[in-house]
Amino acid sequence: MSDSSGVITDNSEVVLHFDLKLSDGSAADSTRVNNKPAKLVIGDGNLTPGFESCLLGLAAGDKKSFTLEPQDAFGFPNPDNIYHLDRSKFSGETPAEEGMIMTFSQPDGSELPGIVRSVAGASVTVDFNHPLAGQTITFDVEIISVA
Repeated sequence: MSDSSGVITDNSEVVLHFDLKLSDGSAADSTRVNNKPAKLVIGDGNLTPGFESCLLGLAAGDKKSFTLEPQDAFGFPNPDNIYHLDRSKFSGETPAEEGMIMTFSQPDGSELPGIVRSVAGASVTVDFNHPLAGQTITFDVEIISVA
């Protein structure tokens, strides 16, 4: 049974709608697009500590808007996360094109998305930083339930 009168604390199970907007007002992500609210447990790692701290103390029915600086949202881009790969690593079915987001398999079997930043000759520059790294984010939330 969910306790809709509960307040969000560590380990709370929360169902919420959220919108992420960039400083220019453009939408970066939203659960409202498909009308599918997000479900998460505070502290499970789905949200960064900066986003989680916004939710603490809210209750079902609350609607709030927060502005998060890059260090509290997705961090700053790390130059060590930018790789120059040989163009031959890309197949004919999936040629590297600037702006493409591609998934790369890691040695441990996990997958990591990267953005193709440039294609020059035999070199492809891929950025594995979070696409929203370095951005100030507006985090609009509507808490549906807290358990």
